[in-house]
Amino acid sequence: MSATGIGASVRRKEDFRFITGKGHYTDDINRPGQAYAYFVRSPHAHAKINRIDKAEAERAPGVVAIFTGEDIAADKIGGLICGWMIHSKDGSPMKAGPHPALAQGKVRYVGDHVAVVIAETYAQAREAGEQVNVDYDVLPAVVDTGSARSVGGEPVHEVAPDNTVFEWHLGNKPETEAAFARAAHVTKLDIVNNRLIPNAMEPRAAVGDYDDGADSFTLYTTSQNPHVARLVLSAFNGIAPENKLRVIAPDVGGGFGSKIFIYAEETVCVWAAKKVNRPVKWNSDRTEAFLSDAHGRDHVTHAELATDANGMMIGLRVHTTANLGAYLSTFSSSVPTYLYAPLLSGQYNIPAIYCEVDAVYTNTAPVDAYRGAGRPEATFVIERIVEVAARELGFDPAEFRRRNFVTSYPHQTPVIMCYDAGNYGASMDKALELIDYKGFPARKAEAQRRGRLRGIGFSAYIEACGIAPSAAVGSLGAGVGLWESAEVRVNPVGTVEVLTGSHSHGQGHETTFAQLVSERLGIPIDNVTIVHGDTDKVQMGMGTYGSRSGAVGMSAIVKALDKVEAKAKKVAGYVLEASPDDIEFKDGKFTVKGTDKEIDFASVALQAYVAHKFNGQDLEPGLKEGAFYDPTNFTFPAGVHICECEIDPDTGVTRIENWVAVDDFGIVINPMIVEGQVHGGIAQGVGQALLEGTVYNEDGQLLTASYMDYCMPRAYDFPSLKVETTETRCPSNPLGIKGCGEAGAIAAPPAVINAITDALGHENIAMPATPLKVWRAVQEVQPRMAAE
Repeated sequence: MSATGIGASVRRKEDFRFITGKGHYTDDINRPGQAYAYFVRSPHAHAKINRIDKAEAERAPGVVAIFTGEDIAADKIGGLICGWMIHSKDGSPMKAGPHPALAQGKVRYVGDHVAVVIAETYAQAREAGEQVNVDYDVLPAVVDTGSARSVGGEPVHEVAPDNTVFEWHLGNKPETEAAFARAAHVTKLDIVNNRLIPNAMEPRAAVGDYDDGADSFTLYTTSQNPHVARLVLSAFNGIAPENKLRVIAPDVGGGFGSKIFIYAEETVCVWAAKKVNRPVKWNSDRTEAFLSDAHGRDHVTHAELATDANGMMIGLRVHTTANLGAYLSTFSSSVPTYLYAPLLSGQYNIPAIYCEVDAVYTNTAPVDAYRGAGRPEATFVIERIVEVAARELGFDPAEFRRRNFVTSYPHQTPVIMCYDAGNYGASMDKALELIDYKGFPARKAEAQRRGRLRGIGFSAYIEACGIAPSAAVGSLGAGVGLWESAEVRVNPVGTVEVLTGSHSHGQGHETTFAQLVSERLGIPIDNVTIVHGDTDKVQMGMGTYGSRSGAVGMSAIVKALDKVEAKAKKVAGYVLEASPDDIEFKDGKFTVKGTDKEIDFASVALQAYVAHKFNGQDLEPGLKEGAFYDPTNFTFPAGVHICECEIDPDTGVTRIENWVAVDDFGIVINPMIVEGQVHGGIAQGVGQALLEGTVYNEDGQLLTASYMDYCMPRAYDFPSLKVETTETRCPSNPLGIKGCGEAGAIAAPPAVINAITDALGHENIAMPATPLKVWRAVQEVQPRMAAE
């Protein structure tokens, strides 16, 4: 291993500009003559729009223009789309209601976009926006996930009279029913996976620019996938042909899924730029982000696990109601279906599984992918019910898991996935050692002497990353392929530019991708530049989400590097007067087998462009190659996280005392970056388990619309995390990578709740397990504690 190659903990190249304030974010972009946008948003969760009176606002100082849904419709700008078609059990397609970028006739959640005011300054736009007079006919709101289908009155969308988007299922129902019929024991559990609000450090922003000379548009935006944004804006919204539309996503300060999607604001900004013939800029404030960024999770589930007389799992059945909010967001339909149910087998050899998912509309913000996207929801279901089953059956929770682990590969689950490689027992063994599991009873007894309740909770998670192959996801309803592209440009002096369709918004791609190139070509890491986020530089890409950048994005780079090396060997052969078949390449040197003839990579690059020796030869000048990579399978990171917590029964405060994470990510490119990703994921997962929860009242008003009401985790909420890895190489990509970005957020919630319920001695606690909820739960066990 080289000092900067694969496996080295190289400090991130991009961090200098970030920590010194030299980053270049969307808000840093200012175009000559730009105006500012302010969106008038609905104060009602559900209402008909009778009339919009713009007259007073149009007379306000600095106003350039005010547009409503009528203007969008007049220009035939298409609505926002959902890019994954789901069919119900009866074969009917999902019921997709209209989603105009500016409301047309009706608003469907608090924060829905009613009009946009464009003015010389943002302050003028906002002041004028407050003078737009909208006459609403308020309707009853549908808010609760579990009862959305039974609420009378006007539905959220006319196409779905009972507010049902689809009734979907996966698995073999008869086989599952047969397993339950012969079961020795059945564990039942009702689960709520609480709604979350993404809180990236950088709120969303957009600058739309129109060049009337070239009749072309440029959109600067906070996006995780600028190419998909361009595709949707062009092909579906009708803004402009792709060759007349450039999308640039500069530095992006965090995404967590919430910046995958195509939102109303960027659509309106780029459209309005032509209407006013000026650049139009919009920055979200934090309250707008709470109201209108796509939310995450929000499932209500009933699960049942069947076991035989030997404690072996033989069947699982799950019914989930998934809240998709007021509109179908870009990938929302895939999250509670194909990103959820296929992971319900967990790490376990469960022969029969049947899952039903009913997706519903409510008068709340749209719900879509949030870090993990379906995988955390599935892991919470399986890891909670496995923990409860172990307790009911009298098994040690670690031993119960171990006896049911998958142990041979490939392993075909009954819910689509075929696990290709793993060693779940190794992760469990290492985690038990790191947490000092044998010493836990003594620690629990010591805590009891201090009047504290101590518990330990397990989470043996598995996830599916690098969603693929394209043919498979296409058959499941995806509207796009999920390959990735790369182009490797070698300059005449031997420096390298890598153009990738993956997008970095905090993952460290500029370092890890450069590490791959540095090791492969034997050149200094500082001689490698990673280019991404610009549709005029990178021809096409599918962006970053689902921990796909390593397994898919870097694999595309490997394919391009293969081509570069093959051509460079031909160049070296001409220079060294040898057959390309006799050229060997290692550590940045081309040598002729059996001789001392050699030439370094930089010299070969120069010769490729000089091209003097190619005269009459079948070799073009230059050294630049591209590739597309379409995986043959998902990757399957897995691991075991163990949380040890202590509860103060007088206050209900839960303190995490110890945390161990042992993950199998396959080949690790940069251990330091991987550890940081795990830390961040655990923080988000613990946030969901203990602190974060989105609350709407019965009228659809968001009660958690700021950090005063929505509680985020802080550093003092955590002990020092023990993060280790095991390694089984992924066989489905050339680097053996599995992915690490979402593991912590997937594993953490059940680990925390399993620890709390272990401490309490009962299961009656729901996320977020706030001090008030925990205190109330403690009251159920106080008489027993007193008796003991």
